[in-house]
Amino acid sequence: MSGTTTERALVIGEALIDAVQRSDGSRSQHPGGSPANVALGLGRLGRQVDLLTWLGRDADGDTVRRHLEASGVRVLEGDRVADRTPVATANLDEHGVATYEFDLEWDLPTSWDEAPGDPLVAHTGSIATVLQPGGTRVAQELARRQGTSTITYDPNLRPALMGSPAHALPFVDALVRLADVVKVSDEDLAWLHPGVAPAEIAEEWSRSGPALVVVTHGGEGAFASTSAGARLTVPAPRVQVADTVGAGDSFMGGLVDGLWSAGLLGAGRREALHDVDAATVERVLERCARIAAITVSRPGANPPSSAELDA
Repeated sequence: MSGTTTERALVIGEALIDAVQRSDGSRSQHPGGSPANVALGLGRLGRQVDLLTWLGRDADGDTVRRHLEASGVRVLEGDRVADRTPVATANLDEHGVATYEFDLEWDLPTSWDEAPGDPLVAHTGSIATVLQPGGTRVAQELARRQGTSTITYDPNLRPALMGSPAHALPFVDALVRLADVVKVSDEDLAWLHPGVAPAEIAEEWSRSGPALVVVTHGGEGAFASTSAGARLTVPAPRVQVADTVGAGDSFMGGLVDGLWSAGLLGAGRREALHDVDAATVERVLERCARIAAITVSRPGANPPSSAELDA
């Protein structure tokens, strides 16, 4: 189900080049970045979506823009751009074990060519919320939009860039309190709060501001806690896994899309979102799980279109 031409999503966060350097000297690269993947998934599901990011005016930046625009994502043009497009390189040894190098800076322009009117939903997550100087500006931008848009957040933590859990936790907690919907992986929670059950953290978070907190457990499905007191789990479909790249991002895109279809997005729907019933959440999450299952069944961050999903 597509939104009208006036309904749109705004995604704020990193888009970059993911490169793989193998021990035999071969190299491959493709566009990536968690928020960019969420925007990509929403575009393929037929949603109008803008991405506010930090790319260079270089060949890598052109590659990222073409990749996103081919799936209907509008990459917003700003008054300032990166000196060069960010690159994350995985160096694989002869056993396939990766060590990572990041050539990455993160900021936001001070103005950009966003369409008039407020988006139904503003989403962020991952590196963009912690790495400075942009991280603080992302939080400020979401706080500015809290009265006009549903705020969604996926921590999608990257320890190699974010330092210790003690360093990342204040950023995560502040955005959890700001958000209406949070999606987080069990791996992220284990890093942030070792030894604490993910469901316990989700329930605590759903009492601190968000209407809905969803914890993904990979191939074991997902758990949800709502501010209205509902607790539920959904299984993940069994598929032959090609790789898990982009699985969580495609789930997040599906979550935004499902709440959109249920009429639960937009500042005027905040009360309805907080009152959402368990059956509605279950339907949305079952669809998210199918979206993620299709994504992991094929290589790379390659989420399904709405036609593929419906088929």
